[in-house]
Amino acid sequence: MVTHIAHKHLVHSAWKKLGDKLCSTTVLMGFCSLSNLAMADRHGEDDSPYFAGWKAYDLNPYDLLYNPSGIIQMGLAENQVGTDLLEEWLEKHSDIPTWKGTLTSFKQTALYQDYHGLAKFRKALANFMAEVRGRRVKIDPDMIVLTAGATAGNEILTFCIADPEEALLVPTPYYPGFDRDLRWRTGVEIIPVKCYSYNDFEITFPALEKAYQEGLNKKQSIKAILITNPSNPLGLTISPQTLTMILDYAAEKSIHVISDEVYAGTVFSPDPFTSVLEIVQSSNKYNPETVHVVYSLSKDLGLPGFRIGAIYSSNPKIVTASRRMSSFSLISSQTQVLLKCLLSDSAFIAEYLATVKERLKRRNEEFKRGLKEMGIDSLQGNAGLFSWVNLRSLLVFDNLDGEMKLWRVILEEIGLNVSPGCSFHCEEPGWFRVCYGNMSEDEMNVALGRIKSFMSGGRAQEEVLLSTSKTDISAAQEEVLSTDLSVAAAVVAATAAAACTALGLDASDLQPEPLAH
Repeated sequence: MVTHIAHKHLVHSAWKKLGDKLCSTTVLMGFCSLSNLAMADRHGEDDSPYFAGWKAYDLNPYDLLYNPSGIIQMGLAENQVGTDLLEEWLEKHSDIPTWKGTLTSFKQTALYQDYHGLAKFRKALANFMAEVRGRRVKIDPDMIVLTAGATAGNEILTFCIADPEEALLVPTPYYPGFDRDLRWRTGVEIIPVKCYSYNDFEITFPALEKAYQEGLNKKQSIKAILITNPSNPLGLTISPQTLTMILDYAAEKSIHVISDEVYAGTVFSPDPFTSVLEIVQSSNKYNPETVHVVYSLSKDLGLPGFRIGAIYSSNPKIVTASRRMSSFSLISSQTQVLLKCLLSDSAFIAEYLATVKERLKRRNEEFKRGLKEMGIDSLQGNAGLFSWVNLRSLLVFDNLDGEMKLWRVILEEIGLNVSPGCSFHCEEPGWFRVCYGNMSEDEMNVALGRIKSFMSGGRAQEEVLLSTSKTDISAAQEEVLSTDLSVAAAVVAATAAAACTALGLDASDLQPEPLAH
């Protein structure tokens, strides 16, 4: 009996050969091909467990009443701890959506706007950015470029700074979306600056130099260092000393520094957040035209759906080019009018930031305390909406394969979507980013309860071992699947033959290649 693997090979091979035939007759038969960009696999979504976990959650989402055994979403870095405060503000200012008291009108809002964005909104955003940074930096509204979220901001800056096949240095572990944002459409490469847990993944001069030399050995032109401060996924701020070292290194190599600071307002430790702008503006040592900041309201204000992002640069050429590119990622005027009013309410903003920081601090402490009681350690973070959790002791194999097996058990057996370290390009296996800012305290406690139940009595190691020892399918499933695939293969063959007849091709060319052993 032909195995299911052989049948799958037959199905795939037949369709592939037909596809190749179709491509070869594109011009002759009038078929339309797609661009290399559209067909490229540089987006990162197809092969990343970061995105695979989201898809699994979408198919089986947890709901206390309707699906209590569903998957709890702990892979989404979303700030919902202050949503109630925003809702209360909107209730008190319910006239704003009707343009009353906004110093504008429906007609003014509805008509075309310059892609610079509304001047009053940029001024309000500049003031908010300065507030988040403790009033220790100056933000010029005229040097802000509005973008549809930080995703667009990072991509636009990459377009401005680097050409295809040139490279950016990015410390690991880093946000999985950077593989999409920085690489996919720009053609730019990422060279990982490898950081390790022995010093809490701090960026070091030797790590930067090693990555830089690796790029030169590949004959890559390195154009910038991109950092995330506070870090996603570490939930840690970068110290002023490390920021100074990075700026010194960039100046020595004559490359740019991009600082993604979308989590700046989530710092809940007593030590204040230090923006790279603070160091640059307080010294004559650095060229301010080589240092750029990406920001958004998605994390600090919990408004990812509003798509409010910004590039801040003191480089007039980058500001001009970025504004032109922002034509493809504009923010609606209605959104700008609403948020201009929100950000201009200084009393509310001060209360909101203080309350959210206090709530995040308490949430972080409760989550880590719950893990600690189960013998699970995590990085001592001071910012963000998540924890960087060390589960290395649970790995059956101390490598990437062991991490992926544990991730599948957490997703499928415990019912939690967490993000494995490999999706963040972490060099050490066993680290996971676990989000807690996108849920209620009750839901977080349900998640902790599931972990506790899983860990009790040594069940964790048993489940991972069981997952490792399982064959792909049982003998009975093998037989059923082989039968199903036999039918599928016959259907594919018939369909492919019919397509060949219609196209005037030789169907005998569609016989599958021998199965490799």
